[in-house]
Amino acid sequence: MGRGGGAVTTPAKDSDPVLITGAAPSYEEQFAARKRKYVIMMACRIPCLILAGLTYHTWWLALGFLAISVPLPWVAVLIANDRPPRKSEHVSRYQREAKAIEGTSHRVIDG
Repeated sequence: MGRGGGAVTTPAKDSDPVLITGAAPSYEEQFAARKRKYVIMMACRIPCLILAGLTYHTWWLALGFLAISVPLPWVAVLIANDRPPRKSEHVSRYQREAKAIEGTSHRVIDG
């Protein structure tokens, strides 16, 4: 029963719990983590814009803060929309022994 992919181990007794070791996080957990990353990245943009406004007299510093804050929404959306990669699973397939091709002579009729 527990040989399908190694993700579920069968209990030794009926009272033992079933251990699921290879289960991926639920969709809700993944979505909450992605939302949290998005909010953090967008919250980082606000201080960059404020610092750019406060350092306007040093133009290169203000420009640097603006350069950091401009791609943040794009990167935040990309990260928020990206789900974690699927785990590769080893599929157990039957492999039969390869047989050599027989080398026999065949009669050829030219016409």
